[in-house]
Amino acid sequence: MPDGVVPLAADFPPADGAAWLELARQSLGERLVSTTPGGLSAHALYTADDALPPAPGRLQAGWDICTLVDHPDPAEANAQALEDLEHGATSLVLKLDPSGRDGVAVASEEDLARALDGVLLDAAPVALDAGWLGPTAADWLARIAKAAPQAPLSFHLDPLSAFAETGASPGPAESWLFAAGLAARRHIGTYPLASLFLASGRVVHEAGGSEAQELGFALAAALAYAKAADGHGVEPAQALPRIVLGLSADAEPLLTIAKLKAARSVWARMAGAFGVDAPARIEARSSRRMLARRGAHLNLARLTAAAFGATAGGADTVVLDPFTQPLGAPTDQARRLARNTQTILAEESDLARVADPAAGAWAVENLADQIARAAWAFFQAIEQAGGAVEALRSGLVAEAIAAVRAAREAEIAAGRAAIVGVTAFADSQATDAAAAPVDPAPFAKPSPPARLPGPDSRCPPLHPWRAAEPYEPQ
Repeated sequence: MPDGVVPLAADFPPADGAAWLELARQSLGERLVSTTPGGLSAHALYTADDALPPAPGRLQAGWDICTLVDHPDPAEANAQALEDLEHGATSLVLKLDPSGRDGVAVASEEDLARALDGVLLDAAPVALDAGWLGPTAADWLARIAKAAPQAPLSFHLDPLSAFAETGASPGPAESWLFAAGLAARRHIGTYPLASLFLASGRVVHEAGGSEAQELGFALAAALAYAKAADGHGVEPAQALPRIVLGLSADAEPLLTIAKLKAARSVWARMAGAFGVDAPARIEARSSRRMLARRGAHLNLARLTAAAFGATAGGADTVVLDPFTQPLGAPTDQARRLARNTQTILAEESDLARVADPAAGAWAVENLADQIARAAWAFFQAIEQAGGAVEALRSGLVAEAIAAVRAAREAEIAAGRAAIVGVTAFADSQATDAAAAPVDPAPFAKPSPPARLPGPDSRCPPLHPWRAAEPYEPQ
């Protein structure tokens, strides 16, 4: 033994698995296995007997630090975008809403150009969040970027999320898939580095769904978009690498890490069925259902946990909300903290130096395997129902989510799950956070036509849900 090395372990008797299990039992009582509302089993102790082959991880270290821009005034949105890019952000997502109530009041190509004035589109990726305006906004962005054909744009065409959340489409939902596929066909050749579709499961998460339901719906959306593109001559080998999976990151980092690793597994399985070898591209946005109005400063801890889970889980792009999101428009401080949280994780915590830091961890791989299996089963159920549109229309998706949400609500009501600062450790003396006073009315514009011929489609809407809301002062 080298000089100076003290064999500390030699002073203790060897401990076998049974001894460790007994210590865990003494610490936790009989709760050695806990079950999430989504049906996942988490063990108090994992051993080599639980080892599974590592799920795929992100191929390279680092991630895209993305900020959300949604101020109703296009000029102020532009100022915020430039400030973010100058102080650590590497990309932007613009949420558009001509009324200004839920995004930048953009109703024309000129409005969008104003919001992006001075943004170098070939250096700073720009993504759209445009709802029913998706195909039209994609055309605007394409014309604005015509001098930068190598721009890594993200058109983020995603009519399924708009249909699921609102419960109705202006024209047949199938026609909106057709329109999204046609828009993809228009731009795929001009912008070879652009992503076309956002196959998002976040609408499921925000309505209270489980990790597996969120991922299963995202996979069904990706298949629907690949089929829509194929209908316009864009083969799966071309379309699948241009689809981004949109998933949520919440305050339980272990589950977030496992979900994102599971996403890469099920994506590889689906892409493989087409004979396509294209790794998943994942955009993770912070969960809004985890945020609270009461004691809003505690949202900073929740958002940090979400960012850690997303980055350690292998997200390619991470978007964090400001901690004041439930209160209204963010202050400059709230925006700065949202941006700097990611910067600190990347550069001071060194998370950007490791591609897949959780690879091989028994607990993570076990949970990822459970999520992947359940997500694939939910994906199959959606496809057996006729695909994403029909599964929404029939209520299959809404009913599955409602059962999980009811279980979550029951756990909180019974005190088995705590919302720190709201249902537990509430501080009546805490200083309330404030939102920025913003009136969208002066910036509102008439919306461009967003209706397709034919009867509207309808489905049970997946309304966003915040777990803390019933326990907060009105």
